[in-house]
Amino acid sequence: MKSIRMLMILASCGTGLATAALDAFSQPYPARPIRFIVPFVPGGSADFFARAIAPGLSDGLGQQVVVDNRGGAGGTVGTELASRAAPDGYTVLLATANTAMNVSLYTKWTVDPLKDFDAVSLLGSAPNILAVHPSLPAKTVKDLIALAKSRPGQINYASGGSGSTSHLATELFKTMAGVELLHVPYKGTGPAMIAVLSGESAVVIPPASVVLPHMKTARLRALAIASATRLETVPDLPTMAESGVPRYEASQWYGLVVPRGAPQEVVSQLNRELVKVVQNPDLKARLLAQATTVVGSTPQQFAIYLRDEVDKWARVVKVSGARVE
Repeated sequence: MKSIRMLMILASCGTGLATAALDAFSQPYPARPIRFIVPFVPGGSADFFARAIAPGLSDGLGQQVVVDNRGGAGGTVGTELASRAAPDGYTVLLATANTAMNVSLYTKWTVDPLKDFDAVSLLGSAPNILAVHPSLPAKTVKDLIALAKSRPGQINYASGGSGSTSHLATELFKTMAGVELLHVPYKGTGPAMIAVLSGESAVVIPPASVVLPHMKTARLRALAIASATRLETVPDLPTMAESGVPRYEASQWYGLVVPRGAPQEVVSQLNRELVKVVQNPDLKARLLAQATTVVGSTPQQFAIYLRDEVDKWARVVKVSGARVE
């Protein structure tokens, strides 16, 4: 009798749980707060971007969007955490250029952004800028290429560390320009910039936001911007393509992805709200001040862009030999 009674209790509990689950799924999305994982520590450009769009997304969805910084190992820690979340739209991830780079860069990392996530929207892009110390006798990109070819391996370049966007952006430049530069990695973009400003290193290709404050001083010379078009805030600075390196582009871009398998209606709703957010004039002005241009793409467009970025940086990693354990 006790066994029968226990079975009846368990059956009753199971029915209750099933009913609760059905009730949760029957509620219109979103029915509770959304976790917005940023795979970098607070205070950086990715964190700034996420916190700039989160309030507008909260307003549009009618639920709080909570930014959750999970930095570490070039963005792999937070990305892996997001990949294991339930595919229900209640966990979203800020994808960046590092998301595309890391799949080839980290030898022991098993997360694949093309297989483990669904693209929602490409939201913004902040191009890198090729800059040199004024003591280097190069006033244009063509000057730098000629100088580097005359002194192979003798001109050093600074990066924010092995595997950083500034590292791979310069390796891409070396490959496309056919030059050899000596890599000097630093512990972050800040120290790398200090090295170039002081003359300790000669060349750097960091995000535009860290170069712009120094462009009007005599301590740094910007040669070109690594985007397809000129930046609105510095219209006189030519693109790399205009400067003799066709098709060269390197930027820190930002997009939103969700764990693979999220309902299509959830992806569509997130996309609609995000596009509205980034088209807000005040937000566009705030981001432009940080050298970031808003995009707002369809999920399909972002999926293609992400695939192309993964392929591009995989080639750079292979040629450069840049690998991280």
